[in-house]
Amino acid sequence: MSVLPYPLLALSLLLMWLILNSFSVGHLLLGSAIAVFASWSMAALRPSKPRIRRWDLLARLLVIVLYDIIQSNIAVVRLILTGRRPGHHSAFLAVPLELKDPTGLALLAVIITSTPGTAWIEYNSSEGTLLMHILDVMDETEWIDIVKNRYERLLREIFE
Repeated sequence: MSVLPYPLLALSLLLMWLILNSFSVGHLLLGSAIAVFASWSMAALRPSKPRIRRWDLLARLLVIVLYDIIQSNIAVVRLILTGRRPGHHSAFLAVPLELKDPTGLALLAVIITSTPGTAWIEYNSSEGTLLMHILDVMDETEWIDIVKNRYERLLREIFE
């Protein structure tokens, strides 16, 4: 095992530690120790390296996600201020996924969880289904279409 198997992780953790705790020699030493141990812990997990096949689609995905996050923020604020519209309700929704790449699934989890009004609840790998919660649903098929055609399709092109 090398001294720092994940040097960027260690450096990032050290910088974050110093930003959060102000700089002193004691915090530098403590942050360095934490960063080194975290790097060793990560090496013990032996995560697979992501294999990105289509780098050009990452920018497109980022723009789509940022647009959706802004749109969802507005929708949640409207829901809080005006109340639920007739025919709308909260729901748990099972979405069948074809995406199998662990990095793609992790990125999909981040996208769904960071979008206000939606939450990633569970992924059943044996059935390939995602259970998610949606704050304001009128048409469940529309939500399945959003996940499959807006996010999953792009993620499959990027990672599979």
